[in-house]
This record gives sequence, C-alpha cells and structure tokens, in this order.
Amino acid sequence: MRGPSSSHCAASLRIGRLCRDLVDGNMQHVLIEFDPNGSLATTHKSQGSDMGLFGGFLGWEAYDERLPESDKYMGIAGITANIEIHNIGATHPNTYKLTMSNKQECRRLTAISTGGGMIEVIEVDGAPVSMKGDFYETLIYCKATKHVVDFLQNAFEYDELVVHKGDVDIIEIKAQEFLPEGLCNELMAMEEGLFVKKLAPVLPVMSRKNLEVPFISCEEMLVYNEDKNLAFWQLATEYESARGNITGEEVFEKMRAIVCIMSGSIQAGLKGTSYDDRILQSQSPQFKQQMESNRLIGGSVNNTVIMYVTAMMEVKSSMGIIVAAPTAGSCGALPGALIGMGDTMGLHEDEVVKGMLVAGLVGVFITAHATFAAEVGGCMAECGSGSGMAAAALAGMANGTLQQALGAASLALQNTLGLICDPIGNRVEAPCLGRNVMAATNAISCANMALSGYNHLIPLDEVIETMQHVGNEIHHTLRCTNLGGLSVTKAAKAIEARLEEPQQFFKVC
Repeated sequence: MRGPSSSHCAASLRIGRLCRDLVDGNMQHVLIEFDPNGSLATTHKSQGSDMGLFGGFLGWEAYDERLPESDKYMGIAGITANIEIHNIGATHPNTYKLTMSNKQECRRLTAISTGGGMIEVIEVDGAPVSMKGDFYETLIYCKATKHVVDFLQNAFEYDELVVHKGDVDIIEIKAQEFLPEGLCNELMAMEEGLFVKKLAPVLPVMSRKNLEVPFISCEEMLVYNEDKNLAFWQLATEYESARGNITGEEVFEKMRAIVCIMSGSIQAGLKGTSYDDRILQSQSPQFKQQMESNRLIGGSVNNTVIMYVTAMMEVKSSMGIIVAAPTAGSCGALPGALIGMGDTMGLHEDEVVKGMLVAGLVGVFITAHATFAAEVGGCMAECGSGSGMAAAALAGMANGTLQQALGAASLALQNTLGLICDPIGNRVEAPCLGRNVMAATNAISCANMALSGYNHLIPLDEVIETMQHVGNEIHHTLRCTNLGGLSVTKAAKAIEARLEEPQQFFKVC
C-alpha cells in the first residue's frame, strides 16, 4: 500500500471501492459523514482517509502511484464530494457514513475500519449487514422475497444467503463468484422493480463456506501441536494453508514475495526520499554514514535494525510502497528487525521468510482477540503488536524453541501495554518513528531474554486479552485523534499549522 495509515488509507480505499460498486461505477456526488467523537473528524485529511476514499471511488488499488493526487483525478472524473462532521451516532471511532448519488439513483453505505486495512460494512441502504470484503456479494433488491429465495436455492451455489428486511428487502448472497447475468435477468423478469447490485471482494484472500482453521489462539495451537512437534513457522504455514485453501509451498512463496517488497522498500529508503507534506526529512542515509564511520555506540545488529526501521518509515512518509505489517503506522518495526538481523548475521532469505511467518501467526492471535487499530487501542495496538510479532520471529530465527518464541512475544507485549497514539502535527511520522525503533529494539531485547531463560510469567493469550482491556481504558484523546498527548503541545500545533494546506475541491462542513 501507499500512505501514512492502513486504518485510514488502505481501509478507506477498500470502502470506497465497495461504494463505487454499489452505484455500478456511476458516481457523480458523494456525501461523506464523520462523527465528531471519532478519530476521522480530526485526521481524515492529514492521515489519508480522503486520499484513500477518493482512490476507491475511482476504482484504484491501494498501491496506485496516483493516490497523492486523487483529489485532482476526482475532479477529472466529474465526481464531487462533501464532508460533513456531525453526530451520526457512531459507536466505532473509524466509522464512514457515505451517500453516493447520480442522476438515476442514491445509495447509502456505512462501514468501519477495524485496523491494518481491514474493514466491515455494517449497513447498506438502511439494512444492517456484515461484509468484510472477502466474498463476491450479490445484493438483490426485491419485494417477493420468498419467491426469489426459493428460485435461488435451486439455481445457484452460494456460501451464504441472508434476507435483510426493510422498506425494500435486500437478499444478500455471499459466494465465490457473482450471480450470473442470465440468472439476474431471469429474476428481473420475474418481478417488476427488482434490481441487482454486485460488490466485488477487496481483500486478497477470500473466505468460503464452512471455513475452518486448525487453531485461533496460542493455547489451541499448542494442543494442536502436541502430537506433531512442528516448528513455529510450520504451524503458521498450517494455519495459512487452511485459511487460504492453498498449499504450504504456496504459503511460503507468498510470504517470500512480501519479504521482497519489504526489502525493496528498505533499500529505497536508504537511497534517500523526498516529499513535501511531511515533518521529518530523510535521515537513514546519514545514519548509515555515521554507522559505517564507526561513530555510533556499538551493536551492529541493533544499529542496522534502527537504520532499516528508519528507512522503511521514510518510504511510508514519502508515499512509497510499503507493507502494512501489521499497520502502516507501525510498518518499520517488524521488517526492520527481521531483515536487519538477517542481513547483519548473513542468514539465508528462507530464515527471514520463516521468521515473518511466525510473526504473522502471532498477529493472527492479536487481531482475533484484541486489535491492530490505534484508534481503538492506542499505539500499543500498532507498534506494540509489531514488537510482539517481531520478538517471536527473532527468537525463532535464533533457533529458539516454540516456548521461547512465545515467551519473547509475551515479554515484548507486556513492555508496551498502555502505549498511547499522539502523532505530532497530525502526521504519522513522530513520535511514530521513535516508537517503531523502540518496538524493534524491544523485540531484540525480549528475544534475547527469552533465549536466556527469562520467565515471562504471563501466557501470551492472557497478555493479548489484557491488551484489549487496557485499550478500552485509554482515553479517546490518546487514541489517534490529535486531541491529546504530544499532539496538543505548542510545538506540535505550530508544526500542524505550517503543514496545513488550503482545502481542495470538496467542502468540509
């Protein structure tokens, strides 16, 4: 993806893509509504929600190089947008309420960003739904619901069919493909006024009927492994094979491709980056020069990791391509730690891939039982999660046992509980860079502690559960809202004012 925040950029783009589908690609005007008590009211422009939404309305991917100028392309496409900030009764801080219109129709969609680029559509045209962008969704608007359902049960193989009652009933069909045009035409011939909408999946891995995974927590994983004695990375492969319905070899090679993207981003950062709308300019090349001149405090792995983390964060802040791992705001810690260790110690790329698989599985446990969204759990949910994921991976890459890797993750997460999210200047740069560096170096320390036999005391599952409780207790002003912490210091407000740009073609009410 490109952009400063996965919760704001990648997620909003995916939501925008679904909005585009809901009006069959014929979008002329959009009303965007944010709740004043959520995170988007104060961050939608500076942290990329507008950019992501506009890219989605235009049908782009999250890595499209035109994203920084998406507002210009909206104008070229003849799409206008208004943003209104008022009480919409939102219960989630990342709530998007959108109304799309053209000369023929008006459609409404409400969605939330749940962290790390993941989304959930919770309402379509007044009907409560649950769409996560992982199915082909066919929506049939009709009145004679039973007649249509009876017809579909014998005519089409679907994963799930749900009837949403309202002024006009909506039949939602989740499937591995859209309802064929021939069947759509038969339905429209059966009932006057019936029409069909098709929303394409926006996630890279789809769901399916009766999807089962072998485990979804550390405890379940350990029980699963009792008679198998698999390494941590092999357990991750087992999980991903079941989840994605692909072979273990395919899982490994897909992760290798991700590692290659990360490595490319780091190398791009080390060459130097530039971008007008950011606070911190390129620093990693200077760090590299100081390190090569032996002017830094010793510790080759640690210093390489700091340099790599910085390079990755600079690529993110210059709108380069990065991998949200687990999020864009925390994209530096995990790859910086693993690739930094791998390069410094001369490890084969396969070992870094194995480490990244381990990290991914720890991330699965976190997202299943806590959150990756700073708007929900503070920076603990982003940099903290990245640190725990990296710690487990590093311990595994150092030939630690499964229990040592789990202990390393537990220690790293314990050390970051309660970490707040308070970006300076309303940009995802500082203290984000420092916290990514802290997360990576914390991971190294905790991996070494676990490898040395330190007792982590609290099982990883319980630490993750605690993360969720602590996140719920963090005041909303300290959860990526630009309303507390360093965000409201005199210096931060001066930086924010300096970076503030004139409003573009859309209107903010």
